[in-house]
Amino acid sequence: MNVQWRGVPCGLYIQNLPCILVIASTMTAIKHALQRDIFTPNDERLLSIVNVCKAGKKKKNCFLCATVTTERPVQVKVVKVKKSDKGDFYKRQQTWELRDLTEVDAKDASKENPEFDLHFEKVYRWLASSTAEKNSFISCIWKLNQRYLRKKLEFVNVSPQLLEELPKAEESVPSGESQSVAGGDDDALDDYQELSTREEQDIESMMEMCEYAISNAEAFAEQLSKELQVLDGANIQSIMASEKQVNILMKLLDEALAEVDTIEGKLSSYEEMLQSVKEQMDQISQSNRLIQISNTNNGKLLDEIQFLVNYMDLSKGHIRALQEGDLTSPKGIEACINASEALLQCMNVALQPGHDKLMAVKQQHLLFADLRDTFARRLTNHLNNVFVHQGHDQSSTLSQHTAELTLPKHSPLHRDLLRYAKLMEWLKNTHREKYEGLSRTYVDYMSRLYEREIKDFFEVAKIKMAGTSKEAKGKFGLHGSSGKLTGSTSSLNKLTVQGPNSRRSQSSSLLDMGNMSASDLDVADRTKFDKIFEQVLSELEPLCLAEQDFISKFFKLQQHPIVTPPLAQPETEESNGGTLSRIAPQAEHRHSLSSEKDMVRLMMNKIFQSIETELNSLIALGDKIDSFNSLYMLVKMSHHVWTAENVDPASYLSTTLGNVLVTVKRNFDKCISGQIKQMEEVKISKKSKVGILSFVTVFEEFAELAETIFRSAERRGDLDKAYVKLIRAVFMNVEKVANESQKTPRDVVMMENFHHIFSTLSRLKISCLDAERREAKHKYTDHLQSYVINSLGQPLEKLNHFFEGVEARVAQGVREEEVSYQLAFNKQELRKVIKEYPGKEVKKGLDNLYKKVDKHLCEEESLLQVVWHSMQDEFIRQYKHFEDLIGRCYPGSGITMEFTIQDMLEYFSSIAQSH
Repeated sequence: MNVQWRGVPCGLYIQNLPCILVIASTMTAIKHALQRDIFTPNDERLLSIVNVCKAGKKKKNCFLCATVTTERPVQVKVVKVKKSDKGDFYKRQQTWELRDLTEVDAKDASKENPEFDLHFEKVYRWLASSTAEKNSFISCIWKLNQRYLRKKLEFVNVSPQLLEELPKAEESVPSGESQSVAGGDDDALDDYQELSTREEQDIESMMEMCEYAISNAEAFAEQLSKELQVLDGANIQSIMASEKQVNILMKLLDEALAEVDTIEGKLSSYEEMLQSVKEQMDQISQSNRLIQISNTNNGKLLDEIQFLVNYMDLSKGHIRALQEGDLTSPKGIEACINASEALLQCMNVALQPGHDKLMAVKQQHLLFADLRDTFARRLTNHLNNVFVHQGHDQSSTLSQHTAELTLPKHSPLHRDLLRYAKLMEWLKNTHREKYEGLSRTYVDYMSRLYEREIKDFFEVAKIKMAGTSKEAKGKFGLHGSSGKLTGSTSSLNKLTVQGPNSRRSQSSSLLDMGNMSASDLDVADRTKFDKIFEQVLSELEPLCLAEQDFISKFFKLQQHPIVTPPLAQPETEESNGGTLSRIAPQAEHRHSLSSEKDMVRLMMNKIFQSIETELNSLIALGDKIDSFNSLYMLVKMSHHVWTAENVDPASYLSTTLGNVLVTVKRNFDKCISGQIKQMEEVKISKKSKVGILSFVTVFEEFAELAETIFRSAERRGDLDKAYVKLIRAVFMNVEKVANESQKTPRDVVMMENFHHIFSTLSRLKISCLDAERREAKHKYTDHLQSYVINSLGQPLEKLNHFFEGVEARVAQGVREEEVSYQLAFNKQELRKVIKEYPGKEVKKGLDNLYKKVDKHLCEEESLLQVVWHSMQDEFIRQYKHFEDLIGRCYPGSGITMEFTIQDMLEYFSSIAQSH
């Protein structure tokens, strides 16, 4: 009998025992150490190992290991492990995933060749320690690929015996569901079976019992063979001795099989009975399930019916209110509001799919639609009547408001109509066409009412501006907002108006206004105009704001982002007269509006379409009465625009007043341009002295009035720009007139007018004209000095000429002490010239000079004494200069002037007192 150990004949082990013992013990120790130190901590299992070194290089041994992870999904890796140079331990040097391997090249399939290549991201060439280890490692790689990856992996120059097929049962198992690596069939992956600890101990003890087990392997093998034969004989004898027990065991097994058959028969009968019970239980379960479904359906049906009854049932009281409710009394309106809200809630209830196919639901929808149409028609007719009645109501005329210049208040109408605000919202959500029709009707009739009231209001304002009613019609010929202004007074003798936007005549310039201020157009008249204009704006502002607030609340134009404008539709004929509506469609009405604020502004434009025209007409009237009124209007209008923009920058009032402000600003600019033009056209008399120019006086009046009006105004910048334009024109035209003056010396014209300008700017302290104020002072001072010097050359004319000659000789190089030897400038000539100017003659010359200066200067500016004192200072300076020249050029001659400085002071003083 052949005894085997672990499926291998014991004789084979005995023949190769020495080699087996050495290799097995070495590789076992290495594999055990690698598994324990490197792979077990990383939850990996080592399946195959090969001792390699890099081909073609100095041999540095390392190990290539094929491993799999112990956790799913399984990952297959090839790990390069190297023994550390220091110490007896191993370390992981490099790792590749098996799925990255593309080719395995064994170099030669027919001959033993330890070289092989692995193709990862690059080619790695290895030299194995033996061909058997190489083949074992390649076979393990092939099996791992077949079991876990099943990818197309090329095996080149590999023996077919190494690539044996796996069992089909294993191939059918998915890679992720294969048996666990830790407890699987490792023999299918590797023919090598690790020796157990018990087996290692037995082999060691057996070798220790034989002294020559290592030194004489053949003798040791012979001994083991003899012992094995003994054991084989013992095995055969033992098998033959146990035949009786085997027969008994077989009998027992037969009896057990018969008993098993009996039990299986009973189990089959039990199974049949249980199958019958199971069928009955299935039937009962099916019945219970159907009953439960029926109950569930009945409950859902009841819920749906209850939902429809609760949310689609309108009470009789609500139906009666919608059909017959009183729309005039507060209680009736409240009942109609509640009924309309209930109707809207019923119509907007969210029905489930299929509800609309129910007959009852269809009938309710028809009922709701009929009630909606009926109530919408009743509400529209009632509000139409209210609007028409208000539009034709003549009781609210302006006669009772004439004295106070006030507009009628519409708050009672707004208060009454706001009771219908919720009904209007309902109409907007249910009947957009009727809602838009009501909007057009309201705008149509209210525009007529406001047009009458505003027209009468502005007529009274214009009458009050021009005076009493009779005086206004007599002086200015007021006939409506676009009437002509005619008059016979000196202030308005040339004013003509051909329309609200007509241009002013040249006579309304500030030059004329300066003359008028002393007669008709005094400060009281301007104050009166300012109050009337402020009263007009103060009345219009609350009126527009109240109407805009009412439109927003009544027509509910602040709740939805976009509304189709009712006024954008074409105008239709009125039901009562068949004539076209008075409100002409504007171009912007035909375009869809982007927001409800645009719609409010559009309705306001329709209702108050006459306000801007009337305001422009009133502004034109005030501007023609007095050009200075443009200052008042600019300040007042700017303030009201600023106030309106703070309330709502996009409101109708803010937009309208802003447009009118542009007109006022344009009139103001025309006023300034008119002044400048009048300055340029000024003509002076050739026979009379010039004095203070008229446009200089007018500028002073303009500046004084403007500073009073603009003291706390918001548009101070407009005035500052006008100041700069005016003052530059004044400067330029003063010089122009001075150059053209024939009667009055140029220096006198410049001196007097720039002194007046300097005084005005210093008194008013206009900060934006500081540079011009300094310039005016400089020009005044320069021309004063020039005038004094030129005038003083006449009283001592010969003496001046003599000493000018002396200075000329000195300038030519003649020594000062040698001037007296010049024939024309010797001492005798000097005494001769001095004798011609005794004190009496000097006084007489000064007296003539004073009279001439008096003729040149005007009385308004009172500069005579200032000029006379400057002349005195200049005369003394000249006297001292003459004395100095005599002392330097005629030393020791004893020649002096025939009058002293004290004499001159007495001359100037007595002349000034005598006049």
